[in-house]
Amino acid sequence: MKPVRFFVTAFCFLILTGSSSKLVDKPDKDKLLIEVITYVMERGHYDPKDINDDFSEHVFNSYIEGIDGQRRFFLQSDINNFRRFKSEIDDQIRMSDISFFNLTYDRLMARMSQVKSFYSELLDEPFDFSIKDSINLKFEEIPYAKTLNGLKDLWRKRFKLSTLEYFSDLVDQEDFEIEKDSTYQVKSIIVMEEEARSKTKENIENYFDVFDDIERKDWFSIYINTITLEFDPHSNYFAPDDKERFDQNISGKFEGIGARLQKKDQEVKIVEVIVGGPVWKAKALEVGDVILKVAQKDEDPLEIGPMRLNDAVKLIKGPKGTQVFLTVKRVSGVVEEVIINRDVVELEESYAKSSIIKKNGKSYGFIELPKFYIDFKDQNSRNAASDIKKELEILKKKNVSGVIMDLRNNGGGSLKTVVDITGFFIDEGPVVQVKSTGGKKDILYDEDPSVVWDGSLVIMVNKFSASASEILAAALQDYKRAIILGSKQTFGKGTVQNVIDLNRIISGGTHGDLGAVKLTTDKFYRINGGSTQLEGVKSDIIVKNQYSYIEMGEKDQDNPLAWDSIEPASYRQWSNQINYDYAISQSAKRLKDNPYIQLLEKQARGIENQQDDFTYTLNYQDYLNEQEANRKISEKFIELKDYKSELTFEWTPEAGVDQDEVVKERKRRWIESLQQDFYIDEAVSILEDLNINLDNSVAQVKK
Repeated sequence: MKPVRFFVTAFCFLILTGSSSKLVDKPDKDKLLIEVITYVMERGHYDPKDINDDFSEHVFNSYIEGIDGQRRFFLQSDINNFRRFKSEIDDQIRMSDISFFNLTYDRLMARMSQVKSFYSELLDEPFDFSIKDSINLKFEEIPYAKTLNGLKDLWRKRFKLSTLEYFSDLVDQEDFEIEKDSTYQVKSIIVMEEEARSKTKENIENYFDVFDDIERKDWFSIYINTITLEFDPHSNYFAPDDKERFDQNISGKFEGIGARLQKKDQEVKIVEVIVGGPVWKAKALEVGDVILKVAQKDEDPLEIGPMRLNDAVKLIKGPKGTQVFLTVKRVSGVVEEVIINRDVVELEESYAKSSIIKKNGKSYGFIELPKFYIDFKDQNSRNAASDIKKELEILKKKNVSGVIMDLRNNGGGSLKTVVDITGFFIDEGPVVQVKSTGGKKDILYDEDPSVVWDGSLVIMVNKFSASASEILAAALQDYKRAIILGSKQTFGKGTVQNVIDLNRIISGGTHGDLGAVKLTTDKFYRINGGSTQLEGVKSDIIVKNQYSYIEMGEKDQDNPLAWDSIEPASYRQWSNQINYDYAISQSAKRLKDNPYIQLLEKQARGIENQQDDFTYTLNYQDYLNEQEANRKISEKFIELKDYKSELTFEWTPEAGVDQDEVVKERKRRWIESLQQDFYIDEAVSILEDLNINLDNSVAQVKK
């Protein structure tokens, strides 16, 4: 990890010492952002692109799709007007000119105002669901409306589809009420259609409430990101608030009160109390409570209803140890002031957890790792590596015969924690190779000869296992240390990003907070020399899932970097894995004729076929026919939903840590989800096969 940190330091120094003074002279923050970000991308990106007419055309198309890809606001005449900039955006970037953005932003705001002025009238008249009609929602095939009346017709059809879905639900509910209660006052079709229309209207009002909270700077961030994403799918701009959320996501914790908020109808409401947070500990707030005002110590309270939600959240959050004073309207209607001591809030769902699995008198360990988390600001706080080590030690004390590590849906995180975790399973040696901007290559090693777990190991992955997950899986596969079980291949993200604080580049404070850029600066390679970019990690044992035939991965992103390879590192494969090939062949035999897998294959093919159908009926009878057809299809796969393992799962609480009823309930639900997971069954069977010779040897010794 040291070489990567060195690169960031060196790169920041390069910019700080090499940037020209003209960067400081720009009075307009938007223009300054364009110039600074362009400077960073061209000098710091792993594979910088030429900002030319081709680049300009791609940015143009991506940006228009980004702000109105569903053809909700612009007319064809607007698009025609914008097209004169199609080959000029590169020139504007060079000149820090934002004329194109200003034009599109002003026109978008004007069109939004027009839609807001007419959408209500489209919902004043009842919809006739007996008319044969349909709507196509494959947006890239839908032309922009030529006239305002054409735009109204597009909105009318979308409103009709939404209302039809609500109407159908109301009819189903009506049938249920009639069957349940013979005295029930039956609603007419007219009343139910009106109620459904009212629900559609409520939803569109909430939709525009959200848009009203979006400021010009937020739209400008979209434009900036269209430029950065043209370099690759993972280089993007963070506005100041976004940077804070990114830090929170990578560390799995933040400082605040421990509640999730939602704004609706000018009210900021509690929608979740985070277990372990200050609110939860003090039992200070409940779901449904509305926060009316917020005050800091010795300051007057501020009403937050009219504020943007992000601004309200800023007032409520704050450093550990400080107090915040909330004026709250309880669900009961009582209004009172609540004082909350802010603290560090840890998002437990982000952290590693383990379970004991029992089968045929033997115990196996299961560890779920949602992400490779670390707090770069506090090196002494918990991180993925220290937590995994702790879980492995707990499992060893339980005398488990093998370990399963679940990296499914793990999108990555800290590179340092990956190197540390890999080291828990090998003696010592290379873990990953990193090639940086400029071509410099480094090899990151596990230099600790100790092994935390030397027994059988299965790593579970899927299409959404990405980045750091792929490094771990690839290293353990190359060492022949673990068997990789999962989808045909993982996501295929073989690049490393570093976050560059733009405020460190510009001296002086008149420009305000510029935010940061997450920049692709490195590419990582397996120790065998191959990149995981695009190709991902191919599983040793492939198990189908319902999304097996849906294209989801790095290769399906816009502008991914290419696959390549470098010289392999010097390493020795794990010598104790004597049943590696046998376990893989046995699993293939089990899965080949397994009825669950065969049924899953049919479901996956059905989902694949549905992906090409973007046409939706607006006729009630046709809608019912489609729903019935879908119901019959779903019934064929009901066994998949009802699957329950015969394995026994036991959650083992950490010694010395108090567990209240809420935590126990969350763990109980987790265990319940594990019991419905077929893939864990197969992983345990693989561990059994890996242990066959070992078990026989132990039996011989006992005799």
